[in-house]
Amino acid sequence: MKVLFVTSECVPFVKTGGLGDVAGALPRELKRQGVDVRVIMPRYEAIGAQYKEQMRYIDHIYIKMGWRSQYCGVFELEHNGVIHYFVDNLFYFGASSIYGPIAEDIERFAFFDKAVLALLQVVDFFPDVIHANDWQSGMVSVLLRAHYGADSRYARIKTIFTIHNLKFQGVYDKKTISDVCELNATYFTPDKLEFYKDASFLKGGVVYSDYITTVSPTYAGEIQNPFFGERLDGLLRARNNCLRGIINGVDYDEYNPRTDPLIVQTYNARDVVAQKKVNKVELQKELGLEVDENRFLIGMVTRLTAQKGMDLVDCVMDDICYHQNIQMVVLGTGERQYEDTLRFFEWKYGGRVSAQIRFDNTVAHKIYAASDAFLMPSLFEPCGLSQMIAMRYGTIPIVRETGGLRDTVEPFNEFENTGTGFSFTNYNAHEMLGIIGYAHNKFFDSKRQWQQMIKRAMAKDFSWAASAKEYIDLYASLL
Repeated sequence: MKVLFVTSECVPFVKTGGLGDVAGALPRELKRQGVDVRVIMPRYEAIGAQYKEQMRYIDHIYIKMGWRSQYCGVFELEHNGVIHYFVDNLFYFGASSIYGPIAEDIERFAFFDKAVLALLQVVDFFPDVIHANDWQSGMVSVLLRAHYGADSRYARIKTIFTIHNLKFQGVYDKKTISDVCELNATYFTPDKLEFYKDASFLKGGVVYSDYITTVSPTYAGEIQNPFFGERLDGLLRARNNCLRGIINGVDYDEYNPRTDPLIVQTYNARDVVAQKKVNKVELQKELGLEVDENRFLIGMVTRLTAQKGMDLVDCVMDDICYHQNIQMVVLGTGERQYEDTLRFFEWKYGGRVSAQIRFDNTVAHKIYAASDAFLMPSLFEPCGLSQMIAMRYGTIPIVRETGGLRDTVEPFNEFENTGTGFSFTNYNAHEMLGIIGYAHNKFFDSKRQWQQMIKRAMAKDFSWAASAKEYIDLYASLL
């Protein structure tokens, strides 16, 4: 089975979010399970020199973009056993950042999607399945049908389109998309690419792909209703017989408390209780928190946006800090109002709140290892990786029941002594406050149950092996 994995970002080359993690880990696991998988992505200027020096030039072609003909080179690099192809064009991918204004991104990724199909003629690989991801590669399945339908080699290719976040759709005016993608007016109707007088790359992927996946089963259901559906819920309901949610995995090589070189004290499920306290004390010292191994430390590693529930945290932070034995550490960047609010609370509750307005991978690992609980009160969460990483480190998640959070965190039941975390249902600040208070009380009053919950959380398997097997079964069902 040959699979071409199409992505706009991939660890370790470039990453802005969860897609980069998935593109780095899933193909590697598919390869381990016997799939001949290749990854194709843009050759951004932002890719580190250490990787560019290892790339091998294969060939180049020219691609028509409106009235222009643009150079398109392809480079190859094998990383972690997986061959990666890089689409080269300095005009489109020469900026320091990988994404820009939507007007530029529309042409940039139209070029990329055209290149994905055209370059199959010059690389030594012709796939059975093309697996495209998010709006940046949404036009691949459209262009496959529109431009290559008469070619028998291309006609047999099956396509899968994965939605990592439905909110971002690549919407722009029909004339521009028609021009850069070389599509006639028949493609811009309500049942095809048209999207409220404009057109959408993501909608193209949903309409024209053979199968659609999302990154969790609950999210696959949620996006079929208006609140989560981003004005595409009707289309997704119409295609629900070809829609499935497959939970993302976690890279267990990087996130492993037994071997993690970034944390102060490594540990396993047997000595987690004692060694977590060592990590907690060292993090308290590093971040200027009051040093006390018995404090209830709540961690957050997140984008500081309303989608991630920061408006709920803002609303009840004073109530959370009413408990003298609670500490909070938040790591991340985002909307200015939440950055400033967290700085204010750090000033107001000196020694008990730490606002790290930055992203630092080392500090993130230390927070996972040191915290007692991990807060994720998201408005919506297609999958979420942080709650699974937290459980890997024996840190108990406190989440809202949405998307992947609902699929991965089993609510604690004190009567049956089951569960791997705490959850609340409604997007309500005081409901969140109530569950934080409940977790706080259990941490101090039910040590035995808390420690057993840690063991259950660490025993969960969120590696990529099971998810990759689901994708393989899906690929096979299409062939």
